[in-house]
Amino acid sequence: MSVVTQIKQVTAKAISALYTIDIEDAAILVNATKPEFEGDYTVVLFAFVKQLKTSPDAFGQALGNYLVANNPTLFTAYNVIKGFLNLSIADDYWLKFTNTNFNNESFGKAAPNGKRVMVEYSSPNTNKPLHLGHLRNNFLGWSIAEILKANGYDIVKTCIVNDRGIHICKSMIAWQLFANGATPESTGKKGDHFVGDYYVKFNDAYKAEIDALVATGITKEQAEKEAPIMKAAQQMLIDWEAGKPEVIDLWQKMNTWVYAGFNTTYQTIGSDFDKTYYESNTYLFGKDLVEKGLEKQVFFQKEDSSVWIDLTADGLDEKIVRRKDGTSVYITQDIGLAEQKQKEFNAHQSIYVVGDEQNYHFKVLKLICQKLGLPSADGIFHLSYGMVELPTGKMKSREGTVVDADDLVAEMISISQQKTEELGKVKDFSNDELLSLYNTIGLGALKFFLLRVDPKKKMVFNPEESIDFHGFTGPFIQYTHARIKSILRKLATTVDGQQTTVDGTSLLPLEKSLAITLELFPTVIGEAAIEHDPSKVAIYIFNVAKTFNSFYTEHSIANAESEEKKVLRLQLSQLTAQVLKTGMQLLGIGVPERM
Repeated sequence: MSVVTQIKQVTAKAISALYTIDIEDAAILVNATKPEFEGDYTVVLFAFVKQLKTSPDAFGQALGNYLVANNPTLFTAYNVIKGFLNLSIADDYWLKFTNTNFNNESFGKAAPNGKRVMVEYSSPNTNKPLHLGHLRNNFLGWSIAEILKANGYDIVKTCIVNDRGIHICKSMIAWQLFANGATPESTGKKGDHFVGDYYVKFNDAYKAEIDALVATGITKEQAEKEAPIMKAAQQMLIDWEAGKPEVIDLWQKMNTWVYAGFNTTYQTIGSDFDKTYYESNTYLFGKDLVEKGLEKQVFFQKEDSSVWIDLTADGLDEKIVRRKDGTSVYITQDIGLAEQKQKEFNAHQSIYVVGDEQNYHFKVLKLICQKLGLPSADGIFHLSYGMVELPTGKMKSREGTVVDADDLVAEMISISQQKTEELGKVKDFSNDELLSLYNTIGLGALKFFLLRVDPKKKMVFNPEESIDFHGFTGPFIQYTHARIKSILRKLATTVDGQQTTVDGTSLLPLEKSLAITLELFPTVIGEAAIEHDPSKVAIYIFNVAKTFNSFYTEHSIANAESEEKKVLRLQLSQLTAQVLKTGMQLLGIGVPERM
């Protein structure tokens, strides 16, 4: 139980004892005491003074006296300043906390709670390789899954692959027209990159055909419809849906190339899934639900036979769920897939990690599922995130201006090698150790930079800024962890030997500050899960690393004032290393033992 939770509990009991009024623990607001005031934690009093018919100062004095007198192992002193009760926590509390947890590798994690959560992320298209936007998506999805797992949830990681439709047919047509039988093997190119090149070639050829048609005097709109290469792609989609053997064979062959490329990227970035769905299998899902919706009068049919839902009473508009020719639309298959996933896994919550351009889509999806009475409905949650841009602006797949995920990862590893060599501290590393270190630092920098920002916000990615060993970065935290592990290797016999308990010693300000910061770890993981926000973990572990470096700069461990102080500081160091390691793992980032 966190110290804040304990403060809320004893404060509620104190108010009940003093004023015979029952207050819920959750109604009591407790904050860290501001640096300019004496104390560790502050109880905000204003919410209760009207109900208790007393002044803030009188209430604070009475409450402070009672808390200190009746909880001597928790509080040592108090002061009241303008409606705020500042409480000082006993040093023995922090000593006991440190001694109990310094060797606890599970510190911060909760016991299983029996609830299952599905997290769907990545959602690639098989007409192009993964890019920078996919990286933010994958890192967010994977991290949220791990954070929820640390909070006791049973996690199912899923991916929906968009492997059908006109965009996939564009790459297929371009390959037929321009490849001359080339393959990833014959060109030595990674499969998803190879297929992605033909998606770009299609759009280049399409533009050229449009320009040529416009030159004959027709409008651009007409030219876009009449361009032969577009007509060929549209016919290929019809042939695919009809199951034409040669089209299906080509589709399967090119998708196989792409999947091999995706798997290589996923393995490199540490992304994995428990279940993968394919749109080619799911696009017919939901048709039966449309019929049920018509029976329940959730949907209505227009004169042209198309089926719609009227969401104007919910502040939205009318939404089509089946075309007049009887074919599904995206929302139809998503309704069906939501039901299918629920039948398979019976999840408490289903989280969709999808960019904020789909906010409207997921509002509609949840509303329709609720109106149909589907068991999956209330658990649908859209983890909406902002797009990633470069200093030069937005990226466009069809123009080939996206930042390729593989290229970016390779660049990050190269930058990490350059920065590490500049520091000149790895001369005794073997080649294998160096390669592993460069990968760990490069990927760590990339993931941390993309996860340190609130998901809801758009962001600009700058590779050079992300590998600053002294800034708000992954490498700064990795370096701090390696520094602590070096200290522990040199002095491990003290902390793991005979004397492992520290009693009765007083804490210096930076020792106490570090203990207070470390104690927050389980609370931060819990908040990150509730708010679906890995940036809370990233910001927290950065602050842990900063606090430790201030502590270590000021206080010697090897030459501590006493043996008890030495043991205490080693315990604090060991717990710090564990918190940094666990926190970074929740972000999908490794921490080196040496740097």
